[in-house]
Amino acid sequence: MLALSLVNVTAAFAQDDNSSAKEEGNRNVMLNAASANGPREIQIGLPSADVNVLENGLPVTYATNPHSVNTIWRGDASLSHQGLLKIAETAITTGNIGYAVNSFTQKGQKGFNGTLNYKSNHFGLQEFSLNMNGDLGKDWYYSFNMYQDFDPGTFKIKSTPYQDRTQIYKALLTKKYNGNRGEFTAMYKYANSHNVYNYATQSAPFIYVGDGSVKEYGDFKLGTTSYLPIDNEITYRNMRTGKVEQTSLYDACLNKASEVTLMNSYRFDNGLNWKATLKYDHSRGAMVYQTPMSIIDLKSAANQGVYNYKYRDIDGQTKAYNGQYIQTRMSCLNAGKIDEALFTTELSKKFSTSTFRLGVNEWFYHIDYCSNTTMYDQSVPADGSYALRVWDAKQRDSYFYDFNKNASEYYKGSENKLALYFTHDWDVTNKLNLYYGARLEWQKLKGENAAVKNAKGEFVGRFADYYLGATAADGTKIAPADLSYNWINYDFSVAATYKLTDNFGFTGDFTYIVQHPKFEAFAPATLPNTGKISVPLGRAGIYYNNSWLSLTSLFSYISKTNNNSTLNLQHGSEIKAAPMTYDIQTWGWTTDAVAHPFKGFDFHFLFTYQKPTYKKYETSITFNDGYVGKINATGNIVAEIPQILIELDPSYMITKDIKLWTSFRYFSKTYANINEAYYFNGHWETFGGLNWQATKRLALGCTVVNFLNQTGAKGSIAGAELITKDEAKGIKNQIMTGSYLRPFTVEFTASLKF
Repeated sequence: MLALSLVNVTAAFAQDDNSSAKEEGNRNVMLNAASANGPREIQIGLPSADVNVLENGLPVTYATNPHSVNTIWRGDASLSHQGLLKIAETAITTGNIGYAVNSFTQKGQKGFNGTLNYKSNHFGLQEFSLNMNGDLGKDWYYSFNMYQDFDPGTFKIKSTPYQDRTQIYKALLTKKYNGNRGEFTAMYKYANSHNVYNYATQSAPFIYVGDGSVKEYGDFKLGTTSYLPIDNEITYRNMRTGKVEQTSLYDACLNKASEVTLMNSYRFDNGLNWKATLKYDHSRGAMVYQTPMSIIDLKSAANQGVYNYKYRDIDGQTKAYNGQYIQTRMSCLNAGKIDEALFTTELSKKFSTSTFRLGVNEWFYHIDYCSNTTMYDQSVPADGSYALRVWDAKQRDSYFYDFNKNASEYYKGSENKLALYFTHDWDVTNKLNLYYGARLEWQKLKGENAAVKNAKGEFVGRFADYYLGATAADGTKIAPADLSYNWINYDFSVAATYKLTDNFGFTGDFTYIVQHPKFEAFAPATLPNTGKISVPLGRAGIYYNNSWLSLTSLFSYISKTNNNSTLNLQHGSEIKAAPMTYDIQTWGWTTDAVAHPFKGFDFHFLFTYQKPTYKKYETSITFNDGYVGKINATGNIVAEIPQILIELDPSYMITKDIKLWTSFRYFSKTYANINEAYYFNGHWETFGGLNWQATKRLALGCTVVNFLNQTGAKGSIAGAELITKDEAKGIKNQIMTGSYLRPFTVEFTASLKF
């Protein structure tokens, strides 16, 4: 998935012991148009599939594939604080690119305190979050947390009653010592999650009109009709053992985590502050993808007599399938056993005009991972009914085929990062503030994968019934290949704010990040480009502040070299993986403003113009019939990314206890494939709500998601990467599949303090 856009920044770069000073304002992090249960991705202009989330200064999960953030963390009552770390702060303290959601667990306080949060929607969501904390006397404190989510989603599926069933428990014990100068906390967390929504909501059929718009396919309603077959079972070949096995989709996406965290902080007499956090996590991470591939029109003249599709009815009787369309789907069962030990320690001291911080990361990650893939075909019902699994009796006698042929993955081993970093926030004069920092990191990878070479030194690639121990057509024995790498990474950042007057000034920052591939980049059938990945991000502009307006306007540049990617290219009914490395860059202009024109009314405005483009984006692959699929997207606008982004966030306090708010987000035209052949017109994502502080202890709220009730497609179109602009000119009113906008949803919330 590519996610790219520029970001707004505030004019203040000050850093101190208060975590909010390191954070970005004006962002509704948890107001998410893509998900009902996770943080919004704040895009920064780079290809990314990660949402960085920290809890107590450490990553919630070291790698989000296969252990996604939502399966182990929620923005619930267990948190005392949530914010959004600035890009420079994320780069220096974690070595990662982009914003990070910053959160801290609620510790025990004096007396007895409790918070119970409840959330529901008109589709039947039931979400509960409870925190209870207090003191045990003699400077001992406790905190207990429970989170329960029963989410049926926005349409019914047959494999399970819930599209998200997650439970998270936390228990903390804190001891304050030496006159409250020191504080030690031990925390245990257990999480159990089935993230069914990840595969249940990935795609749906629609009619691509040809002018950037789509219309619904028959009675299929985007966002409220299921595009999954009734069957819950899936058959695959185990990549490790070669055995053909069966599981349910629900069981395949089981995530479990058992985690222990130790935290200590101490304030010395000389003003020096010390913090140390250690976390050990033992978990099973899992993620299931149900990727749509080609659509076959069985009624077309070219396909008459070519196929003989069958299905089994409710009684198990074999019958002929007489529908018009068939969709091929690739199922990826990603799962891994994970052990990670993460340790961060920091020393900081605040002087009269500056704050200095020195920190160390020692992060160890071990994983035994594979992705078993399998193909099956399904019907494309126009009446809104559940899809049927079908098979072509001319080619096979069962539903599932091409085990591990396409996107299967394997790697096992460890990744270790040892880093030293510092930051210095310095008020040079009463008009000039400088913030700068640097990070030096040693990254070590050691393990094995399945990037196997033949006697000629060429990568074998995947084939049907691929597994460790199989034999390729050329006689190559498939065996794990050892890998070992040692790299030095580094980051540095500098930011400056100059006050020309009390209200007006200049602001700018520059961050430069050098990385190397993460362990997960070694999962496919070929080795990634192991050259350095460099990311320069520069921004410069002006700011203006007065009693009712805060405004920042910036020009920005960001790029990234050596992006590793694997495209699953499709020709006819054949799919082949094409590994590639490319660069990406964009220039942009961003203006951010927060206004308070009159009492009770607040207005946030964000405008971004950008032109993100591919660099060195070329690949080709030869299919079995001799067809050579070529892509040259150099200079093209990055797929799925709008060139204009607008956010409008007005709110008004009707009374001192009642707040009315809305949020409008505009995304301009986006291309739906790499060749700029298909595109989707611009659209609005809308939110609105009413918050009422009913009593001192009870708060109620109502939120409406997509209150304009916009329907339509977004993202990319399945199986369309090789389609060119010339080929697309004649394509109108054709059935396709892709992602879609989150449907109209009414949510209700309640929060009780006791």
